[in-house]
Amino acid sequence: MTSGDYFRPLEASVKRDFREAMSYGDYLRLDLVLSAQQPLSDPERHDELLFIVQHQVTELWLKLMLHELREVRSLLASNDLSPALKCLARVKHIQRTLAEQWAVLATLTPSEYAEFRSYLQSSSGFQSWQYRAVEFILGNKDEQMLQVFSDDPQVHELLTALYEEPTVYDEFLRLMHRLGHPIPDAILHRDVRERWHLHPSLLPVFVDIYDHTKSHWREYEACETLVDVEDNFQLWRFRHLKTVERIIGSKSGTGGSSGVPFLRKALDLTFFPELYAVRAEIGE
Repeated sequence: MTSGDYFRPLEASVKRDFREAMSYGDYLRLDLVLSAQQPLSDPERHDELLFIVQHQVTELWLKLMLHELREVRSLLASNDLSPALKCLARVKHIQRTLAEQWAVLATLTPSEYAEFRSYLQSSSGFQSWQYRAVEFILGNKDEQMLQVFSDDPQVHELLTALYEEPTVYDEFLRLMHRLGHPIPDAILHRDVRERWHLHPSLLPVFVDIYDHTKSHWREYEACETLVDVEDNFQLWRFRHLKTVERIIGSKSGTGGSSGVPFLRKALDLTFFPELYAVRAEIGE
């Protein structure tokens, strides 16, 4: 072998026969996963596969994010703050991955998208039930959105349950109460179906935490972690907006929305407004 030859011999212990054993592809059900990309353009347009893969991968990450957020909510309800923060750390990494994915779709030019856009018909990312589920569990609840999924009983039931259940923030505030912080009764017993809005009565609680970080370190860390989650969500929304603007400009969305203007309004949505409002109070 010369210095320019590179070869890694297959180790004798490496399994080769999978006729009666589980393989990598078997475990991951790659037969199903890799057969799920079915472009509709006829003749098939080269760039439609990119569009499909991008959105299918996004849905897989949303599935994992929802899985983690459900666990976060459960752990907070059980007073297990540290494991909850571990799950939120994973959520943050998922969010960063989702935001970076827009760079791949942004390689799709307007002329390339125009070649297959009509085949989407009325389908739109607006109809992603997993995205709505994530928003619901984080606090951005909207009863109108349930109507969008009325044709799918299973999805409608899942979203209705999330709509009627406490959010991650509700459980966090309840835990804060159990840790001795004076969370107002009106918040502890609020109608959890309502979209969260700013509660000024919570600001003194958070001011105390931020002014006394040494004695409230766990709560302080949790507050900053929730801010990270919201910041990442806003970054995802912004990258979504700019990618859509780059590809379709001022055109309407395929699902009937106004497109970019509709996405721009989402940048005003917030999950944890008190954690931002408190910043104007710290150190005063």
